[in-house]
Amino acid sequence: MTDHSYDAADIEMLEFDAAVRRRPGMYFGVGSGNPKLPANLLCAVGRHVLHPATSVAGEHTLRGLLEITSDRSFTISMDQPHAWHDPGAPVLGYFGSLLGPEWWLLAAAATLSGQVTVEMWCAGRGLRQVHTGIQPRIAPQAFHPPQGSGTRVNFTFDPAYVGPHFALPAELEDLDLHGPHCSEPAGSGHVLFRDVRRGRAAQEVLHR
Repeated sequence: MTDHSYDAADIEMLEFDAAVRRRPGMYFGVGSGNPKLPANLLCAVGRHVLHPATSVAGEHTLRGLLEITSDRSFTISMDQPHAWHDPGAPVLGYFGSLLGPEWWLLAAAATLSGQVTVEMWCAGRGLRQVHTGIQPRIAPQAFHPPQGSGTRVNFTFDPAYVGPHFALPAELEDLDLHGPHCSEPAGSGHVLFRDVRRGRAAQEVLHR
C-alpha cells in the first residue's frame, strides 16, 4: 500500500455557490433531480424564517408569507427587523449580495436559481438587487418600500441545478418547518403558505 500525504495541492477551495451546487444534499437533504428536493427547499426556507440566526431575531418570532407563483418559483416575505447603520444600508454579504451568512439557507436556495430578486427595507428606505444565482447583476438599487421593516426574496429555480422535472409540491399541510432539533415553544411567529399558481385552486396553509 502506498501512503499518500495530503498537502495544499489536494485541497479544493470552492466558492459558496459552487459548493451548494456540487453537494445540495448538505443543505437540503437530497441531491439535484431527487423528487423530494422541491418540498425540502420549501421547508428549508420556511424553517429559516421560524429559526433565524440569533443576530436576526428570536426563534418563532418572525412572520412570513411564502407565495408559490409557478412550479419553479416562489417568493418569501418576512417582517425582519433591520438595524441598518451608516450610511443607512445593510452590510453586504456573499459576492456583494444583500443576502449574507445570517440568511445562509436563503442564499443556498438562491444558488440553485436562475434569477433571484432580493428586497430589504426599513425606516422608509428600501433596497432591491437582482441576481443570477447568488451573484449580483448590479449593486443594490433604491425602491419605494412598504411600511415597517422587512425582507422579500423571489426565487426562480434553474433546471440545470434542480433537475428538469422539478415542480414545487401542491400538498402543503404536511411540510415540516421545525425539524427534529426544535425544542422552542410556539411563539408569535408563523409562515403562511399561499399557492397562487395559474390553473390551480388557490390555497393557504398556516405553519406555526
